[in-house]
Amino acid sequence: MAKIAALGSYLYQSVLAFGLLIAVSNLLTAPNYVAYSLFVSIVQFADIACFQWLRAVCSRFYPGPDGESEQAERGVIIAEFIASAVLCLLGVVAATLFDVPLWLGLVGAVAAILQGGGELHLTMLRFRQEFRLFSWLQGARATIVTAATLAGAVAGGDLGHVVAGVLAGNLVYCSLACFLSRRILPWSHVWDGKLVGRHLVYGGVSAGASVAGVLAPLGLKTIFVSALGAAGAAGPLLALDLLQRPFGMIITSLQAVRYPELVARFDREGDSGAIQVELGRYYALLTGFSLIGAAGMIALLGGAARAVVPPALQSSFLLTAPLIMLVALLRALTHTLLSTPAHLQRRLPAIVGLAACDCILTCAGALLAATLYPGDAVAVAAGAAGGAAVAAAGGTIMLRRQPFVMPWWPVVLSGAALALSWLSVSWFAGDLLLSTGVALACALAFGMAPFLTLVRWIVR
Repeated sequence: MAKIAALGSYLYQSVLAFGLLIAVSNLLTAPNYVAYSLFVSIVQFADIACFQWLRAVCSRFYPGPDGESEQAERGVIIAEFIASAVLCLLGVVAATLFDVPLWLGLVGAVAAILQGGGELHLTMLRFRQEFRLFSWLQGARATIVTAATLAGAVAGGDLGHVVAGVLAGNLVYCSLACFLSRRILPWSHVWDGKLVGRHLVYGGVSAGASVAGVLAPLGLKTIFVSALGAAGAAGPLLALDLLQRPFGMIITSLQAVRYPELVARFDREGDSGAIQVELGRYYALLTGFSLIGAAGMIALLGGAARAVVPPALQSSFLLTAPLIMLVALLRALTHTLLSTPAHLQRRLPAIVGLAACDCILTCAGALLAATLYPGDAVAVAAGAAGGAAVAAAGGTIMLRRQPFVMPWWPVVLSGAALALSWLSVSWFAGDLLLSTGVALACALAFGMAPFLTLVRWIVR
């Protein structure tokens, strides 16, 4: 049940994030929303550039085989976090060279440090399999940050008030998290230079892959703004912000409850028959849930957009959202499923190479489309989807590096649910109620059986 609670906390976080984006997009003008969206992307980039390597280290080396190794790992990770935070603050100096206001750079850096620290803390709890506290804190963070950000948007309706809310929410959450976990994750002063070297090598490469991953949506936003202008790009940027989150939630939540056990078993058993079965089920979980989620989103997209997206943005949002959803689906699977063998075997060049190819091809496809079809948002989204598809197709080669036994029927039925839902929305495009009903029926008819099977695999 603790694993189900962890999955529920991710779902709760995703729902709140979705609601927050809708609320902020209605409270801010289109240019202010574009500025807020870019600010969030830049903070996420700073977080990943400075702290993702530590989360990667936790996912591979923490807590270790015994209490002594855990204390050593925790002490080194704390010291490395402090050093990374200092580097993040120094990055503000570089940002001012590009005409970024000093106040905005400082607020962004502090927000990135608090966000990175909160994520690292949750990662350590997750890999210690403290799922109850992890679930509670995950939900508390989503509630606090959402409430504070929304309060800032209501108070001022401009970028300054919103980012102040983001900063305040993260500060309150981090203080609460440190207090509640003081006995489970006590402060450690242990230092081991050998661990630092190992962390820098593996974590640095993994963080490089994550930086490449976050550069893709940032690059896409820049291309949309350059091709369409701030007002014209607001709809596609809202689609990017909204539709990346569900897949991130699905992938992250499944990794939270399955990946730590998979890593531990791989380190113990190596390339055994049981590991091949477990790896195949892990792949089926990631792919099946992602496809079922995409089928549901396609079915509900039209009605949801008309209900919650600002009227001025609805047209461009609905035109680009299906293709942007496809980009998000492909990239989520590329960065998680396809890179799993390389992470398990610590093949560092393969990890970075796959992420870099995905970033380059996705942005190149969008840029090529923007050049060939100026001012066409759908063409830019289609170009990005084409680039992401090419990267995913090439990345399937990496799966051959680690044998696995894949149960294909849940994946095939989930894919059929997505395909038929998409076709239903296209066939009955003139009637929103009919298209939504038929698409939902297709998603349920073909997705329910694999969904129930996949859930049983999680809780077993």
